[in-house]
Amino acid sequence: MNNVVPLHRPEPRPQPAPEKLWREALGEQLRAERNERGERIADIAERAGVSPQYLSELERGRKDPSSEMLSALAGALDLSTRELTRRVATRVTATCLAA
Repeated sequence: MNNVVPLHRPEPRPQPAPEKLWREALGEQLRAERNERGERIADIAERAGVSPQYLSELERGRKDPSSEMLSALAGALDLSTRELTRRVATRVTATCLAA
């Protein structure tokens, strides 16, 4: 047993912070847009044709909306789908750059 050679283990590399999920960034943006307008979840949900519970789950980043739902939500916020997704993309980019 005198011939045991210890193994050299490389130092663990620090793991980068996980990237924010698209649905999380979308939820943050939906909430920001709604709050900026001073509206309640029920107001936006009614105009988009969704339940307030579903919109709440979207805002918390728990659900991934379909493209049709994204379009309805953008319209309820008086935005185009392109503008809403651009704002979400800007939010994701800013988060990545800050990390």
